[in-house]
Amino acid sequence: MEMIIGGAYQGKENYARRNFPDITWKKGSELTDEELYQADGVLGFHEYIRKSLKEGRDLTDLARELLEKNPDVILVSEEVGYGIVPADAFERQYREAVGRICTALAAGSSKVTRVVCGIGTVLKDA
Repeated sequence: MEMIIGGAYQGKENYARRNFPDITWKKGSELTDEELYQADGVLGFHEYIRKSLKEGRDLTDLARELLEKNPDVILVSEEVGYGIVPADAFERQYREAVGRICTALAAGSSKVTRVVCGIGTVLKDA
């Protein structure tokens, strides 16, 4: 697994498409579980988490299952834990879920790249 992370509008998608031109990219907000576990690349993985939470799903095992079922996927996700803590309870739940899931996925990933201003910095390359 490889992860590309960064803040909103920092050029993650362009970076991913430029570095992986042969990948068929899927949008996280549109994926079913089955599609997630078969995807080559996912843009907006954080939106998959949002959609799943809105459906009332338990995401406790998502990171483990994804690492087991699709270990070669490339995930592109926003970092949503910076800034002001949201007043809205769902937004706090979402923010925490993205942080916890992405932390677990990063631990199991072979490479993690953070993109800022369109420039990728490798944080992990195992």
